[in-house]
Amino acid sequence: MPTLDWIGKDAVIRHHKEVPFRLLEPDPERSHGDPDEGNLIVQGDNLHALKALLPKYAGRVKCIYIDPPYNTGKEGWIYNDNVNAPEILKWLGQTVGKEAEDLSRHDKWLCMMYPRLVLLKQFLSEDGAIFVSIDDNEVSALRMLMDEIFRVKNHLATFTWRTDGNFDNQAKIKVSHEYIVAYARDADAFVHPAVVDPSIQDHSKLFRPEIRNTIVKNGPKNPVSAIDLPSGFPCAVEEGAIEEASNDWPKFSNAVTIRDFKTINPVSVSSGWSSKRQIEEFIARGMVAVPDSKGQMTTFEMTKTGAIESVKKRETPSHVISTLSGFSSTQNMARRLEAMGFKFDYPKPVELVAYLISLVSEGGIILDSFAGSGTTGHAVLKQNAEDGGTRKFILVEMEPNIAEDITAERVKRVSQGYTDAKGNQVEGLGGGFQFCRLSDEPLFNEFGDIRDDVTFAQLADFLWFSEAGTGYTGKGDSPLLGVHEGRAVYLLFNGILGDRRPQGGNILTNAILEALPPHDGPKIIYAAATKLGAAALQRANVVSPKMCSARRRRASIWNARDGIRNRRRLPTS
Repeated sequence: MPTLDWIGKDAVIRHHKEVPFRLLEPDPERSHGDPDEGNLIVQGDNLHALKALLPKYAGRVKCIYIDPPYNTGKEGWIYNDNVNAPEILKWLGQTVGKEAEDLSRHDKWLCMMYPRLVLLKQFLSEDGAIFVSIDDNEVSALRMLMDEIFRVKNHLATFTWRTDGNFDNQAKIKVSHEYIVAYARDADAFVHPAVVDPSIQDHSKLFRPEIRNTIVKNGPKNPVSAIDLPSGFPCAVEEGAIEEASNDWPKFSNAVTIRDFKTINPVSVSSGWSSKRQIEEFIARGMVAVPDSKGQMTTFEMTKTGAIESVKKRETPSHVISTLSGFSSTQNMARRLEAMGFKFDYPKPVELVAYLISLVSEGGIILDSFAGSGTTGHAVLKQNAEDGGTRKFILVEMEPNIAEDITAERVKRVSQGYTDAKGNQVEGLGGGFQFCRLSDEPLFNEFGDIRDDVTFAQLADFLWFSEAGTGYTGKGDSPLLGVHEGRAVYLLFNGILGDRRPQGGNILTNAILEALPPHDGPKIIYAAATKLGAAALQRANVVSPKMCSARRRRASIWNARDGIRNRRRLPTS
């Protein structure tokens, strides 16, 4: 597979692993409604924020939509990853210049995007998808980057969005489109979207309850052959007759009479066929529905003209096309935001993002790590209100003034309702969110010590992710975090067992071992220390026990089996 190379790639290809795990610190003042509803707005560098979110949300996100900087050469962007490789220090953190002045701006953009996309992939569920807005400046580079990270086979589409904006300029060719690049975590697991493009008119056959297609198909790949139709073969008309003389296909061996939606005499019908084996199976089963190549149950009927059609019940209308139109424009959305009291350049239309997330599911988590004005949060609330969905959003915005005064405030207004600039009352869409910031101190310091104020639930998130590679979904109220690949993972920390001594139940003893929730299989136990010998651990089926060494009320990950400090086996991404 062809891969994309750029100056600085070697330095950033593993950079996400060097980003420390941080904690999220809730801000009740900026939060709105029920903070436990499941919606989240995070203020902070999105690379650090994604790393902080990963232990809880890895593998749990249904849909990602991002609108990263387009790298037009006219803008400045401030994503600085503090990568220390000499070949990229001169680029990262600097203002992106015009291409004529700075030929390396494409390298800088790729250095910024690569580690973020690598982390974003880890958030997606097996049937999840990611949508990335982009324009001509970086679409070719983005495609190759996404092919490398998500794999070519998982490319779903590159949508072309007609932006419907103001194109009254002097360009020789007016650019009236942008792109939305879409990839699945696993294209085979991606569910057929239960959506019809809004440009399709209501009377379209797509909305009919059945899918009908003729199986009469003549050509080199479909040589003429006969099918014997018995009496009682289904028909689409109640009564009638089809004469044997005919200049069209199919050709009948004799006249056939139709009564009560069935043939009353047998007939041999000749043509080329697109589904001959399937219709013969249908006849052999006594005209009972048979599955097609995709498993959809299919029957067959004769029409009034003598053609034979396959008939499939339409479970859900679905018709998604790669050209998107009629979704307003950034200019229009900017005016609508201004009426809400916000000034923001180039916001994506809420209808566009709402449509994209509707392609994935009616539930699950929607993540946007370039949140900007909060369009994705608005779109989630809007789409839920329209289709009764249960989607939740996670928004990440770097700039404090944008995150607080625009992102969070916009989502708050659309959820509770507001009065626009013309005095019109706009009804709220419902929903609340928790507003968080990234902690200054990482979860682990440079020596591997855990910060003083970490809670059981926060450490449980990290340890479960380190063992299973997926987000922790437990309630943090039991020392048994879960079972992964047959191994039970336990954490003894902060008196989770209600003290039980010694040292608040954080040391593994026989009494503590007896008190743990049972598991008939191998056990991995994280604790401050153990008072059990190797033989006792083996009898209890405790494998590769991990011990947290209490030191100045801090803890470090240890391997008690050989007494060697072992943080390396814990994945950092």
